Amino acid sequence: MSDFATEFDFVLPKGYVDAAGTVHREGSMRLATAADEILPQKDPRVQGNPAYLVLILLARVVVRLGALDAINPKVIEGMFAADLAYLQDFYNRINSSASLRVSVACPSCQHTFEVEPEKVGE
Repeated sequence: MSDFATEFDFVLPKGYVDAAGTVHREGSMRLATAADEILPQKDPRVQGNPAYLVLILLARVVVRLGALDAINPKVIEGMFAADLAYLQDFYNRINSSASLRVSVACPSCQHTFEVEPEKVGE
């Protein structure tokens, strides 16, 4: 198995609440391809409102969210603003050419250290 990870686990700060009231927080996102960034620009929703690009893009790269069967732009639209901001930041971190390491602090002792987002399957 390769050490090159293409999917990364995340936990949303608030969680997506589906129509039945179930909260979905844990998910995974795959690395974006060139097509993921180019094809949504042809979508009429994006052409009418460029801000919609992020919704389509995230719907393409979020491969799992809780027990949901499918992730589509409507799911991303229904997220709390904090979760949308978290996913945008997570997308930028995992798709950046820079190091995937992030600085975190222990909530108990406040010691800071760097970690990498969790690779799927580890």
